[in-house]
Amino acid sequence: MSTAPALRSDEKPRDSGSFGHPKGLAFLAFTEAWERFSYYGMISLLVLYMVNQLLLPGHVEHVAGFPGFRSGIEHLFGPLTTQQLASQIFGLYAGFVYFTPVLGGWIADRWIGQRNAVVLGALSMAGGHVAMAFDQSFLLALLLLVLGSGLLKGNISAQVGGLYPVEEEARRTRGFVIFSTAINLGAVTGPLVCGFLGTRYGWHLGFGLAAIFMFAGLATYLSGYRYLPAKVERKVLAPAVMSRSDWTVVAALGAVMLIAIFQSIAYYQLANVLPVWLQQHADMDAASFRIPIPWFSSIDPLASMISVPFLFSLWRGQARRSGNEPSDLGKIGLGAWICAAANLVLVAAIAVAGTKPVLWVWPLLYCVLQGVGFIFYWPALLALVSRCAPPNVNATMMGICFLVLFIANNLIGWIGTFYSEMTPLGFWLMHAGIAAAGGILVLVFGPALKRILEPAASEALRPGAMTVETER
Repeated sequence: MSTAPALRSDEKPRDSGSFGHPKGLAFLAFTEAWERFSYYGMISLLVLYMVNQLLLPGHVEHVAGFPGFRSGIEHLFGPLTTQQLASQIFGLYAGFVYFTPVLGGWIADRWIGQRNAVVLGALSMAGGHVAMAFDQSFLLALLLLVLGSGLLKGNISAQVGGLYPVEEEARRTRGFVIFSTAINLGAVTGPLVCGFLGTRYGWHLGFGLAAIFMFAGLATYLSGYRYLPAKVERKVLAPAVMSRSDWTVVAALGAVMLIAIFQSIAYYQLANVLPVWLQQHADMDAASFRIPIPWFSSIDPLASMISVPFLFSLWRGQARRSGNEPSDLGKIGLGAWICAAANLVLVAAIAVAGTKPVLWVWPLLYCVLQGVGFIFYWPALLALVSRCAPPNVNATMMGICFLVLFIANNLIGWIGTFYSEMTPLGFWLMHAGIAAAGGILVLVFGPALKRILEPAASEALRPGAMTVETER
């Protein structure tokens, strides 16, 4: 059955904050900004920390539970080098970060409510960041971060939607724009600050700062506690039997999600293998300043933010000239080609440089193109699913969208193990081909998928889209 967020009538905050939005929105946005700051700051250091310290002799022996953990990983994937093991760990961690929110939302809806779930999630994530500051508690840190993210991510997004009456869809949409801006702000600034401290003054200092900002996020949330709904109730619509055409639409959307996995693999590798490649093969000196490698994690979200107004202008211009802007399916395909082009930038740079290090300008361009490619394909996928999914499975299909990222991140961990066995040129050329495969699949199957999805896509955006966090 389809669901839309609505507050319990006895708990709806009636206060009005800045710019005509509820006061609770500011607390949720700043909480998410702090949380994303800590998350992306930690992520920007994670692979470098593993390959340069944690997994090396003299350190890995101190990690509690690691022999059994490594034995289990190598039982599945075979013997792994340090870089390969780091890639697998990163892929598993990043993948499950996008899987556990499904469970966290179910726990909140069924038992503890969104407000309690966010507090518990923030405490778990703060504990995880603290544990990350010590070699011994590395595996515990990852577990706490995965569990905490599961409780926090989806539930804080649901609370944003729950601040507004169901009928105020336009104001709720603007509220999510403000909330998403906070996400991107944290994604940009976290790697800049934590990355600089971690690479210049010690890994654990960077992780420790991430912990401090996670505690700041929890303090922000608690300070606005009274303005937030204890539980976002679900307004249950009349049950409806799924028709044959409904199931056809669901199958078509499933096919689109499978296609989106290809460009997601080519995109998310920038957080896994790219830092290792930069360390080994890039000239990071800009005049007298050496650019910290984690800073490259800030470039693609910044490029996404900056490109939005230009893309809106481009699409409006296309609509004026041709009568309509590119369809959501078309944007997904274009995003795949842009991600392919980004990887070809590295291929070209490596080929031109030969045996010399690649100048930092080229990976900078790679990250910029990846950010533009992401903003083409991911929001378009969410919008397509929200508009087309049948009402009685709309919210479920929106949640399934994030399984695309769960699958993609697990695959980048596995594919990243090939880096040690391939030339850098071959590795990035492979990723260009993976992204291009997504574009080719849209070209081949797009007309048939469009015939199925176009009638449903003409409907208004469904409320399910407003309950899902559209982050990278």
